[in-house]
Amino acid sequence: MLVHGAGGGGWEWNTWRGVLEAHGIACDCVELEASPTGLAATTFDDYRARVLSALAGLPHPRVLIGASLGGLLAATCAGSAEALVLVNPLPPAPWASQLPRREWPGVEPWHRDARLASTRRALPDADDATALFAFRRWRDESGAVLRQAHDGIEVAVPECPVLCVASELDEDVPAGLTVALAQAWGASVLHLPGSTHVGPLLARDSADVAGQVVAWLARAGGR
Repeated sequence: MLVHGAGGGGWEWNTWRGVLEAHGIACDCVELEASPTGLAATTFDDYRARVLSALAGLPHPRVLIGASLGGLLAATCAGSAEALVLVNPLPPAPWASQLPRREWPGVEPWHRDARLASTRRALPDADDATALFAFRRWRDESGAVLRQAHDGIEVAVPECPVLCVASELDEDVPAGLTVALAQAWGASVLHLPGSTHVGPLLARDSADVAGQVVAWLARAGGR
């Protein structure tokens, strides 16, 4: 099960999905949807319920893979999986207190305010076609979810094998936070020099990163 980050969608996993399926790993991408009361009223628990519902329909063994906000969501659902892969995850409490601080509106207008130039700056390690593809697909996000995540979500230490992917140039979730989380949880770490926050999914070498995750899953017995 692949869980995308804030403002994104299942499309972020296109490259990874191709690599995983080429190695015989069936994949589903959960789409984080607004609650019936609207995006501004959507909460972290709404998204978590969406992930758990999607997981319930999958056979065992299950591997949960989440990026950014999706990584935090995946971590809260780890009890329903046999392995966990967290890609530059928003960290749970107490590490969330060390994230760069900012204010979040009721709805973060990432779709409304999307610009190709700013998307290109956010994806310096992606090619032009990927930047254009992403620019056309960003979506607005619930400010309430982002506030809750940055305020800190309590997460129990997962009992399954965990891999944390840490991008050296991540300005949203500094690599040091991801490494600290991994050390506290006894997790494996995949360091990505020169990679940005969304680089593991959308950069030119994203297929290679996915391949390294496949190799870790084989060693961890998660496939």
